[in-house]
Amino acid sequence: MMGRWTKRLVAAAACAPALASADRYNLQTPQSIIAHQIYDLHTLIFVICCVIFVVVFGVMFYAIIMHRKAAGHKAQQFHENTTIEIAWTIVPFLILIGMAYPATKTIIAMKDTSNPDLTIKATGYQWKWGYDYLQEGISFYSSLATPRDQLDGNAPKGVNYLLEVDNPVVVPVGKKVRIITTANDVIHAWWVPALGVKQDAIPGFVRDSWFKADKAGTYRGQCAELCGKDHGYMPIVVEAVEPAKYEAWVKDRQEKMAKVAVADAPGKIWTLDELKARGEKVYAQHCVACHQPTGLGTPPVFPALSGSKVVTGLKEVQIDTVLGGVVKDGKQTAMMPFKQLSDVEIAAVITYTRNSWSNKTGDAILPDEVKALRK
Repeated sequence: MMGRWTKRLVAAAACAPALASADRYNLQTPQSIIAHQIYDLHTLIFVICCVIFVVVFGVMFYAIIMHRKAAGHKAQQFHENTTIEIAWTIVPFLILIGMAYPATKTIIAMKDTSNPDLTIKATGYQWKWGYDYLQEGISFYSSLATPRDQLDGNAPKGVNYLLEVDNPVVVPVGKKVRIITTANDVIHAWWVPALGVKQDAIPGFVRDSWFKADKAGTYRGQCAELCGKDHGYMPIVVEAVEPAKYEAWVKDRQEKMAKVAVADAPGKIWTLDELKARGEKVYAQHCVACHQPTGLGTPPVFPALSGSKVVTGLKEVQIDTVLGGVVKDGKQTAMMPFKQLSDVEIAAVITYTRNSWSNKTGDAILPDEVKALRK
């Protein structure tokens, strides 16, 4: 029954020339098993609510118009009318059961994360996502890729404004993907509407959900919890590809990670220029949203790094600040800890900030110095 309603609504939307797509006034077109169930459940309950609305208001307006005092009607008393009391108890009960049964089936299906083909851990950060493919040993960060000029209003907004990332989540079509969510700082939420998946990411807790993409394509979502200043700047992009293409992507990612591991091997002797070059990339990925490409920040919340006493002062103080964030009056400020970054990444980005803009310290911070100060 629910499937028929879905088909009728989609067909009606397709026949309406004024609408660009069925997504404009409805949920996104479902692209997974769970998303189809959510879509059909939404349609069923919406129809039930519309029927109740029409019946209740129809009877009410009919009674008001046809049984008004001006027409000679007198008010009827229904106090302790057993038939009516049974009817207005039984009918709502049956309606609720009719709504609760499919809703319960959908919720149970949403929570069944058993026997996945692929498990991905999604960690929320302010303001990006970190992904770990637990079986494949792949890890990367996914950050907003919308150009800064568009964010500042200096260029026309693109088609996927605020919904594009540098590193999308890649999954195989037709495979059950389990998403494990957690967070590094505050509560986030991993939400991709077309795939029917939405799960809070809570610091210190692990939650999970799952999806199985019906067909190849790019599916976009966002963080669905108000997580701070750049809440709207941490989109989610899932690329569902054919299994063969997915295997090729996994192999390519693993090879790149192996090269990085070799390049960052303990004992490597880093030059100032190498650290600055690596640090520039880390800064662009993790720091630029708050402290800006110019290093001038957005005071007073995010102070300037250019000319900063912390950046140009004792290197141990800056290392501690990046590792542990800034705490005032016992509360974490907007400067969150970045201890999830590797020793090489922290050493590189600190070296970059100490030798960029108006900062010309000439310092080269080594990974071993960061490692020594980790707590």
